[in-house]
Amino acid sequence: MPWYQLEDANDPRLDELAKQYNLHPLHVEDARSEEESVKVDTSAHYTFAVFKPVRLEPDPAAPAESIPVFSPVDIFAGKDFLITIADSRCSSTQQALERARRDGDDEHPARLLYLILDTIVDLYFPAIDHFDDRIDDLEDVVLASPTPAILQRVFALKRELIDLRRVLVNTRDASLHLQRDPESIIDTEHQPYVRDIYDHVARLLDSVETQRDLLNNTLDIYLSSVANRTNEVMKVLTVLSTIALPVIAISGIYGMNLKGLPFEQSAHGAEYVALLTILCTVLLLYLLRRMKWF
Repeated sequence: MPWYQLEDANDPRLDELAKQYNLHPLHVEDARSEEESVKVDTSAHYTFAVFKPVRLEPDPAAPAESIPVFSPVDIFAGKDFLITIADSRCSSTQQALERARRDGDDEHPARLLYLILDTIVDLYFPAIDHFDDRIDDLEDVVLASPTPAILQRVFALKRELIDLRRVLVNTRDASLHLQRDPESIIDTEHQPYVRDIYDHVARLLDSVETQRDLLNNTLDIYLSSVANRTNEVMKVLTVLSTIALPVIAISGIYGMNLKGLPFEQSAHGAEYVALLTILCTVLLLYLLRRMKWF
């Protein structure tokens, strides 16, 4: 059975193969679309599938961090042919194709398709572990120093999890379609293997949902830490403002040039007023201390 491996969907060879094996024009169009989501579609004599392996690459905005990147793999699997369109620069894609070539059987396209999908799904587990590590780091940092930069990291991680969840949900639906559609290339012998893939994807989705909950908790911790820090600042400012009240009140009264004020005619009036101000301030500090304001 021939296996045609293309690296670019715009390769003219795809048009030749489409005529040779009667590939549907919509499937060819989907293969050439960069925004196509994970899917499985079955025609009369072949199964068309789009999968998205994940790989971790350094984040351009933060080289110390790694972000998930998805590269599509388009597959036309017929009973007597197999066409794969994949970027050779993607390490995850190459692992999937190499395993299919090594462990597959050229006479059984169903096994080749299963091996490719199984490898793609297995490579999602390291990405999930990577997210676990990043969330653990965020939980530690958000308690120590809740800065706006940490908030940006939280929101960036939430977006990455949303993208990962979207791909996993579509992959789950695709594997379900493969095992339930009687016209798909997956025969009875390989349906248990595809069910196992479905279970793996379901477990991955459970992990993603747990990570989303942890990330939401991290965001709540950040907001609580910022609110607590703001409350502490406001408390200090309130105490300082309250301590300054006696000074402001007494200096304001003696600054109005009114007649008959205490100590006005005394030679030591300034000292007496200063002493009165200090006594009032000390008394106010004592009262605030008793009220446990600080």
